[in-house]
Order: sequence, then structure tokens, then C-alpha cells
Amino acid sequence: MRVAILYSGGKDSTYALQYAKERGWDVRYLISVKPTRKDCFLFHYATVEHTPTIAQMLNIPHHLLSCDVADPTKEADIVKTAVQSLQVTNPVDAVMLGGTGLQETQIKSIQKALLPMKIEVFAAHAGLEHADVMEAMTSKGYEFIITQVASDGLLPWLGEKITRTNLSKLIDDSLRFGFHSGGEGGYYDSLVVNCPLFAKRLEIDSMQKVIDDKYCGHVIINNLHLVEKEIEQQNI
Repeated sequence: MRVAILYSGGKDSTYALQYAKERGWDVRYLISVKPTRKDCFLFHYATVEHTPTIAQMLNIPHHLLSCDVADPTKEADIVKTAVQSLQVTNPVDAVMLGGTGLQETQIKSIQKALLPMKIEVFAAHAGLEHADVMEAMTSKGYEFIITQVASDGLLPWLGEKITRTNLSKLIDDSLRFGFHSGGEGGYYDSLVVNCPLFAKRLEIDSMQKVIDDKYCGHVIINNLHLVEKEIEQQNI
């Protein structure tokens, strides 16, 4: 199957990419959408601008788009226009999203937009428990930074790296404060800095936190660079 990945650089879309590769699917390209505003319905706001660095490392064609509207239909049309223009030269059978399928507004909006082209839209791990997915993810070596939060109990996690060692604390906090453990529904977003797909890991040189109120905030990564994993291991 020929697929495109709606790619934010976060844990779920990166894991969706791994899901596709493990099944031998032909990943034709990645689409990333960087909003100019924080109230978009379908797209992550923080750190999406760094997806070209990841895509280049992965050696996958990448299309970085912009979004200046906050309307699920109009936002989905941005994806539709991009996919439609690429169908002539680089056709796909499906567009994959990350997550377990709880982001219904995102999925349904993009499904409706791509239906006329008979392109399937689905979440990679639909129907699974997100906590179980993250356990599997981190056990494989996934490490990710929480880049944006919008919930009670999450502000202390902003800018923190999640690994296998502290994932259980994040899940415990999700039960305590009532946010979704995987962030689906807009509770938090992320950026993967290391995983089995990456030939190199992302090293953040400079990052600042922007706090909007007692529940909400995001990070701005000013500089990052790639570190060879082999060199890193030799220095341990």
C-alpha cells in the first residue's frame, strides 16, 4: 500500500511511520502543517517547524505547509490541496495519522476532505489503549519532549523528556488530573528526539518555555542538532 503520513514530529505520527514501515508499506511522503496560531483544531502548533530536519534524516520526501485558520473543514482542505496536487506524480492509497483514533475531529475532517479522491484515512493504532501503545513505544527506545500542554497537572511536564523510566509517572498523573495519558484531544503535544527509526538523535541546544496561564503553555526550540548514535555509544 502506498501511504502518506500526516507528520507533526510527535510520538504518535512517528510511531505511525514505524507502523507503516514494519508492514512493508510504501511511504511516499510526509505532510507537516505548521499553524501560525495556537487554536487550530487539527494540527500541532509547537516545534512542527523542525520536521524538515527529521525528514531529511529519514530520507523521506517532506512537504511543510502553513495554516492560518481555525476551522476543521478549512484546515482539512489544506491537506486535501497538497495531496490532490501530488496524486498526479506521487499517488497514495491512504493518509495515516498517529494515535489510537480518539482524535475524531481530526480524522473525520480529513476523511471527508479526501473521500472524493477515494483515499483512505485512518489512525495507525486505532482501538488500542494509548497507555499500552506508549509502553510499547518507550520499550523500543522512543524518547520524546512534551512541547505543548493544555490541562491541569501537565504544566510541570512542559519541556520534559519522556522515556521508559518516567512514563509511569506521566500515566499516574493522567489518572490523577483527568487528562488523556497519550495527549489525544489536545491535552499535550510532543517531539520525538530519539527512536529506532532515527539514524541520529536530536539534541536540543536552546529551548524556552512560554506559559499562557496555569494550565497552558508551549516550548520554542531555538536550536537543535543531530548526534550520531554510534559516537554517543562509544563515549558511554
